[in-house]
Amino acid sequence: MAEERNVGAVDGFPVGGFQIFAVEGQEIGILRLANGEIHAIRNMCPHKTAPVCRGFLGGTWPPSEAGELKFEREGEILVCPRHGWEFDVRTGSELFQD
Repeated sequence: MAEERNVGAVDGFPVGGFQIFAVEGQEIGILRLANGEIHAIRNMCPHKTAPVCRGFLGGTWPPSEAGELKFEREGEILVCPRHGWEFDVRTGSELFQD
C-alpha cells in the first residue's frame, strides 16, 4: 500500500514552482497551477532520467498553419532541463509524439 503523508496546506505551495518530496524512495514534485489545481509529478524524465521538476514551467508553440504562430498554455507545460522535452502537467503526457 502506498504511503500516505501530509505535505502541507494548498496555500503553502507557490504557484508555478515545485516543492520536491521523497516518497517511498522516489522524488515527487508537487506543483500548484495559477487556477489552484495541485499536481504531483515524478521527478524523473522518461527520456534520460533527468530531474524534470528542476526544469521550467512555461507554455508551448503548437503546430500551426503557415504564417500563423501561437503560444499557448502558459504555466501548464513542464520543460525538461536536460533535453527540452515538454510535458503537460495536467496529464503527464509528452507533447511531441513521433
